Amino acid sequence: MGLSTHVLDTMHGCPAAGMAVAFFRTEGDQATLVRQLVLNADGRTDGPLLDNASLQPGTYRLSFDVGAYFKARGVALPEPNFLDRVSLDFGVAHAEQHYHVPLLVSPWSYSTYRGS
Repeated sequence: MGLSTHVLDTMHGCPAAGMAVAFFRTEGDQATLVRQLVLNADGRTDGPLLDNASLQPGTYRLSFDVGAYFKARGVALPEPNFLDRVSLDFGVAHAEQHYHVPLLVSPWSYSTYRGS
């Protein structure tokens, strides 16, 4: 299954449909954009970010545009936003395994973990 992500909007209690996400491969301080996408109605990508054949051991980054998402939902946010982009840097040690990187987010907090 490769690498996947999923975002839940904990303020509204629903998937974060329409949130923009950028996915990078990283090496030290260098980040190379792999792809940009928008989450579907279930707060997920339409397919894996990388399938098992493309996933390689190494470091990656997911950058979630949470500020724009909550503004589009009509949430009154301070200027500047407390959270604008949430970037998660993570490592893949075993490319043959499935890596799922969920994000639970509100305008003021977030949480992540290695999902299944």
